[in-house]
Amino acid sequence: MTRDDLLDRASITDHVLRYATGIDRRDWPLYRSIFADQITIDFSSWSGEPATGMNADDWVAGVRATLDPFDATQHVLTNFVIEVDGAEATCTCYMAAHHHLVTGDLREMHSIGGYYVHHLRRDADGWLIHATQLNVTWEMGDRSLFEQAALRRA
Repeated sequence: MTRDDLLDRASITDHVLRYATGIDRRDWPLYRSIFADQITIDFSSWSGEPATGMNADDWVAGVRATLDPFDATQHVLTNFVIEVDGAEATCTCYMAAHHHLVTGDLREMHSIGGYYVHHLRRDADGWLIHATQLNVTWEMGDRSLFEQAALRRA
């Protein structure tokens, strides 16, 4: 493995970790910065909806609207497998996402786990995610917490 290969792997890892950091810190400009302007999102294993192409600003606005009402979230990414082919790369990483909602004395959590497959391209500004696929392999807790959180938003 060459020095350039190692630099690419480190850069891609740092870039993908901004996915979790942006969400959990509610740093929406940081989260937006990791995506190309047009992206393909495949969360079908979570939502049942097919993959779709969309504007990254719309994606970020939707994630923000969904997760901002939670009292806390924690997205953990690990076990990075990165394949670089010139100016394109694929990064597969394990994930666990925890969503916390507090109502009075009631503290509830919903968690999912699995893995992401991110497709990235390098341009003059560095690596950007062009497509993301979430593959949920396990789920714990009450999924209706997302509906409860949405009621807070309304």
